[in-house]
Order: sequence, then C-alpha cells, then structure tokens
Amino acid sequence: MKVLPFKIPKPGKEALVYQEDHEDRFYDKLHEHEEIQISYIAKGSGSLILGDTINEYHENDILVIGEHIPHVFKSDDNATDKSIMYTLFFTKNSFGKEFFKLTDLTGIDNFFNEAEYGMKISSNSEELIRKFSRLKNQNRIERLATFLQILDRIQQSDKVPLSSFVYHKKYTEIEGKRMNDVYEYTLNHFQENITLDTIAEVANMTKNAFCRYFKKRTNKTFLQFLIELRIEHACKLLYKERELSVSAVSELCGFQNIANFNRKFKELKHTTPTRYRINVA
Repeated sequence: MKVLPFKIPKPGKEALVYQEDHEDRFYDKLHEHEEIQISYIAKGSGSLILGDTINEYHENDILVIGEHIPHVFKSDDNATDKSIMYTLFFTKNSFGKEFFKLTDLTGIDNFFNEAEYGMKISSNSEELIRKFSRLKNQNRIERLATFLQILDRIQQSDKVPLSSFVYHKKYTEIEGKRMNDVYEYTLNHFQENITLDTIAEVANMTKNAFCRYFKKRTNKTFLQFLIELRIEHACKLLYKERELSVSAVSELCGFQNIANFNRKFKELKHTTPTRYRINVA
C-alpha cells in the first residue's frame, strides 16, 4: 500500500462511507485521503500528528480531519484493549457539486473552513456519540439522515483546532515515504538522544537539506517537533503514572536534565510539571 495517498475503500458507489476500525493499534503510518473524516474514538488513546501539531486523542473524542491533510494516529504503547474508531468519510462533491450549496444547508461553509485545519469537538459529545452508535444498523437513507444531523450538531458545537498550519502542496509518494520514515522513527525513539545527523540519515538527506525540508512542511524545526512530542508524552505520564517523580518523568521523555525539562514544559504548557499534575488530578 502506498504511504500517500491513502485510498478509502468504497463499497459500490457509496457517496458516504461508514467505516469501523477494530485494531490492536490504529493505523500509525503517515497517510492522507481526499475525503473529510469525522471520527468517534470508541476505545483507545494515543497521539495524533496533524499539520504542525501533536495532539492527544482519548476515548469518546469526536475528531474532524479535513481533505488531503497528512496525519498519523499512534496508539499508546501500553494499550491492552483493542482500539475502536467509527468514521464517516465524504467529500464536498460526494452528493453532487451543488448539494452543500443548497439554501437548506446555509452555514455549512463554516464546517468546511474549520475542517481544513482539523478540529476536536469539545461540546455536545454525548449527543454525537449516540448518533454515531446508530450508524452501524442503519440503511443508507437512514445513515445519510444521521450524517446530516451530525453535521448540524457539529456546527452548533464548540471546537478546538487541531493545527494552525497545514502544508497544502500535495506530497509525492517519495516525499510521503520520507516524512513517514521521519515520523515513525521519531515516535519510536523520542525517548532517546536523536541528533539532527541521525534523523537526516533516516530521511536520506544532508543535515542542512533536511532542516529546510522539515521546516517548510511543518512550519517548525525538527527539534521543536521533538520537544513537543516529548512534552505531550510527559503530560500523559504525569497524569497516569503518579508514582513517578517529575525527575523520572523527565528522564523517561528523553530530557538530559530536569532544569531543561521544567523550562520547556512551562514554555509549552504555561505551567510547571508539578502544577500540571495537581490540576489534572
């Protein structure tokens, strides 16, 4: 299977694709597709890299990922249960070029604009989950009606953007493989000392060429990306592994000294690791 683009399997000529993923781990390769994706995380947690941002996803999250946005789901390493995700895939033209321009769907442009950078729905989750739960046993007409209800409820919900920058130029297959190799290596080794020489070798580029390449496609340096990944992992440990000291968390996340960890944590989270642990209790 090509890393990019990723094709969504379409049974027959369905305009709206409903998909259930029951996996030990979610698909952790860099991928993108022409369809907009609305997903309900029924079980599982982990990291989602999308655009210029590393996000956490959790059970009961409702996520929207726009068309042609490369993204990576990485389930938590200590996950024991299966990860389950229910997803609706569609494009702006799935139901004809004029469908979403109908007067009855006034305001839907806001959804498409917000989906361009991805978003997490932060209100009305229980109602949206109930609607997702009905999809499995519905026929196509009922499913379409529920889809429109989901869109309407998302329109009325509070949202949190998943990214602030998306590289809109489409990746070639070679570029997709290169970025996937970089993400995959970083996700698997971020607790170690990853040098620019090491990651440039993974990308099969010179160090200077890689730095320019990565910055152009993510709007940040690789070291910024690496630090953000480490801090997100630290947040999980501070919350879930309360017997660990802050110093131990720092070491497990790849920081060489506690002072640097505290400084970077405060820069990104605007609080200290100790205060963060207290606030999320």
